[in-house]
Amino acid sequence: MLFCQFSGVGRAARPVTALPYTRKDPLMIQTVFKMTLGLGILALAAQQVSAQGSRNCAPRPVVVERLADGYGETRQSIGLGARGALVEVFASQETGSWTITVTTPAGLTCLIASGQSFESVTEALPAAGEDA
Repeated sequence: MLFCQFSGVGRAARPVTALPYTRKDPLMIQTVFKMTLGLGILALAAQQVSAQGSRNCAPRPVVVERLADGYGETRQSIGLGARGALVEVFASQETGSWTITVTTPAGLTCLIASGQSFESVTEALPAAGEDA
Protein backbone atom coordinates (compact mmCIF):
# COMPACT_ATOMS: atom_id res chain seq x y z
CA MET A 1 0.00 0.00 0.00
CA LEU A 2 1.36 3.41 -0.92
CA PHE A 3 0.57 6.81 0.46
CA CYS A 4 1.51 10.09 -1.14
CA GLN A 5 3.33 12.64 0.90
CA PHE A 6 3.41 16.24 -0.25
CA SER A 7 6.66 17.97 0.49
CA GLY A 8 5.46 21.49 -0.21
CA VAL A 9 3.25 23.71 -2.30
CA GLY A 10 3.68 23.17 -6.03
CA ARG A 11 5.87 20.09 -5.63
CA ALA A 12 5.04 16.64 -6.87
CA ALA A 13 3.95 13.96 -4.46
CA ARG A 14 6.39 11.18 -3.72
CA PRO A 15 5.25 7.71 -2.67
CA VAL A 16 5.88 6.62 0.89
CA THR A 17 5.38 3.01 1.90
CA ALA A 18 3.07 2.44 4.85
CA LEU A 19 4.31 0.64 7.91
CA PRO A 20 3.15 -2.98 8.01
CA TYR A 21 0.12 -3.67 10.20
CA THR A 22 1.16 -5.06 13.55
CA ARG A 23 -1.09 -7.04 15.85
CA LYS A 24 -1.93 -5.16 19.01
CA ASP A 25 -0.53 -6.61 22.22
CA PRO A 26 -3.47 -8.21 24.15
CA LEU A 27 -1.80 -7.57 27.52
CA MET A 28 -1.46 -3.87 26.70
CA ILE A 29 -5.10 -3.68 25.58
CA GLN A 30 -6.19 -5.40 28.80
CA THR A 31 -4.04 -3.07 30.91
CA VAL A 32 -5.37 0.05 29.17
CA PHE A 33 -8.93 -1.23 29.60
CA LYS A 34 -8.41 -1.81 33.34
CA MET A 35 -6.83 1.62 33.77
CA THR A 36 -9.69 3.28 31.89
CA LEU A 37 -12.26 1.40 33.97
CA GLY A 38 -10.43 2.38 37.16
CA LEU A 39 -10.32 6.02 36.18
CA GLY A 40 -14.02 5.91 35.35
CA ILE A 41 -14.82 4.45 38.76
CA LEU A 42 -12.70 7.10 40.46
CA ALA A 43 -14.49 9.82 38.48
CA LEU A 44 -17.83 8.43 39.61
CA ALA A 45 -16.47 8.24 43.14
CA ALA A 46 -15.44 11.89 43.04
CA GLN A 47 -18.94 12.87 41.90
CA GLN A 48 -20.60 10.84 44.64
CA VAL A 49 -18.30 12.07 47.38
CA SER A 50 -18.93 15.66 46.31
CA ALA A 51 -22.65 14.98 46.71
CA GLN A 52 -22.23 13.88 50.32
CA GLY A 53 -25.69 15.09 51.27
CA SER A 54 -27.14 12.46 48.94
CA ARG A 55 -29.28 9.61 50.26
CA ASN A 56 -26.63 7.17 48.95
CA CYS A 57 -24.19 8.13 51.71
CA ALA A 58 -24.03 7.24 55.40
CA PRO A 59 -21.40 6.58 58.08
CA ARG A 60 -19.26 3.58 57.12
CA PRO A 61 -20.45 1.22 59.91
CA VAL A 62 -24.08 1.76 58.82
CA VAL A 63 -23.29 1.01 55.16
CA VAL A 64 -21.18 -2.09 55.93
CA GLU A 65 -23.91 -3.47 58.20
CA ARG A 66 -26.61 -2.82 55.59
CA LEU A 67 -24.60 -4.56 52.86
CA ALA A 68 -23.94 -7.57 55.12
CA ASP A 69 -27.45 -7.92 56.55
CA GLY A 70 -29.47 -6.92 53.50
CA TYR A 71 -27.41 -8.48 50.69
CA GLY A 72 -24.96 -10.89 52.33
CA GLU A 73 -22.05 -8.89 50.90
CA THR A 74 -18.59 -8.81 52.42
CA ARG A 75 -15.50 -6.84 51.41
CA GLN A 76 -13.71 -8.48 48.49
CA SER A 77 -11.12 -5.83 47.60
CA ILE A 78 -9.84 -2.46 48.78
CA GLY A 79 -7.75 0.41 47.41
CA LEU A 80 -6.89 4.06 47.99
CA GLY A 81 -8.30 6.71 45.70
CA ALA A 82 -7.71 10.42 45.29
CA ARG A 83 -7.47 12.60 48.39
CA GLY A 84 -7.32 9.63 50.74
CA ALA A 85 -10.65 8.13 49.69
CA LEU A 86 -11.04 4.42 50.45
CA VAL A 87 -12.51 2.46 47.51
CA GLU A 88 -14.00 -0.94 48.38
CA VAL A 89 -15.79 -3.71 46.52
CA PHE A 90 -18.32 -5.71 48.52
CA ALA A 91 -19.86 -8.87 47.05
CA SER A 92 -21.76 -12.02 47.89
CA GLN A 93 -20.26 -15.24 46.55
CA GLU A 94 -23.67 -16.92 47.03
CA THR A 95 -26.00 -14.46 45.25
CA GLY A 96 -23.50 -12.73 42.96
CA SER A 97 -24.57 -9.22 44.03
CA TRP A 98 -21.81 -6.59 44.30
CA THR A 99 -21.43 -2.97 45.46
CA ILE A 100 -18.62 -0.44 45.04
CA THR A 101 -18.27 2.14 47.81
CA VAL A 102 -16.05 5.15 48.48
CA THR A 103 -15.32 6.31 52.02
CA THR A 104 -13.99 9.79 52.75
CA PRO A 105 -11.28 10.34 55.36
CA ALA A 106 -14.08 11.68 57.61
CA GLY A 107 -15.80 8.26 57.55
CA LEU A 108 -18.72 9.03 55.23
CA THR A 109 -19.35 6.12 52.82
CA CYS A 110 -21.13 6.59 49.49
CA LEU A 111 -22.51 3.88 47.21
CA ILE A 112 -21.00 4.27 43.75
CA ALA A 113 -22.25 1.29 41.75
CA SER A 114 -23.92 -2.07 42.25
CA GLY A 115 -24.91 -5.05 40.17
CA GLN A 116 -25.16 -8.81 39.75
CA SER A 117 -23.03 -11.72 38.53
CA PHE A 118 -19.94 -11.05 40.63
CA GLU A 119 -17.02 -13.41 40.01
CA SER A 120 -13.71 -13.47 41.80
CA VAL A 121 -10.94 -13.75 39.21
CA THR A 122 -7.23 -14.33 39.73
CA GLU A 123 -5.09 -14.32 36.62
CA ALA A 124 -1.36 -14.88 36.55
CA LEU A 125 0.59 -12.46 34.39
CA PRO A 126 2.60 -14.10 31.60
CA ALA A 127 6.34 -14.40 32.09
CA ALA A 128 8.55 -11.93 30.24
CA GLY A 129 8.74 -12.81 26.56
CA GLU A 130 5.61 -15.00 26.57
CA ASP A 131 2.53 -14.18 24.54
CA ALA A 132 -0.51 -13.28 26.57
